[in-house]
Amino acid sequence: MSASDVQIKFEVFGYLQPSIWINCLLLDANRRKVDKTLTVSNGDAFGDWTTIEICPPESYAIGYDMKIEPDQHSGDDTALNSIKLICGSKDGHYGSTVTSGEGSWGSWVGSTMCSYSTNQTYLTSFALQVELLQPGDRDDVAATYVKFWCSDLDIKDEHEIAHPPGHGLLGVYGNQSEKCNPGTAICGLQTNIEAPIFFGDDTALNNVRFFCCP
Repeated sequence: MSASDVQIKFEVFGYLQPSIWINCLLLDANRRKVDKTLTVSNGDAFGDWTTIEICPPESYAIGYDMKIEPDQHSGDDTALNSIKLICGSKDGHYGSTVTSGEGSWGSWVGSTMCSYSTNQTYLTSFALQVELLQPGDRDDVAATYVKFWCSDLDIKDEHEIAHPPGHGLLGVYGNQSEKCNPGTAICGLQTNIEAPIFFGDDTALNNVRFFCCP
């Protein structure tokens, strides 16, 4: 296995299986198949991977929200604390929201949605803004923002969406992830979040991966 391979736990037919490599199919409790896992290489590694959360059957991610702590100036910054997917059906109706883990700081900034004209478009790839590990005892922040690309199920009509101003105060965006395959869209997520250190250096959300469902 290469160093870029990651391990996850997943649930098959109601039983929690040992950690396996994610080049296998993933099923949630509703028997949804995951066609592809989207990752980026610039996430930090403080903390632990939280639970996998999947949109209800027949729904896919049509927008997102972020929980962000504002600039603390001389205090301890954590920036991005959580990501929420807004699930919707193919006719554009809202379904539910799913969130995998949530840091302790900040507030939700508000939803940012894919376009809906003649066809609904869905989240199909993403990029993560991250401040890289700081030297010495400087304040580590880790992930600071996320943006997405939306497209229809034929991977046409692609457009980028990002909550204004489109970027966080710290760090830089890494490369765009792979895209969901044609006929699929993002349907769930899993985040890597560091628990509160209290009197230490907190980072909250460090990394995220998204799952594509047919």
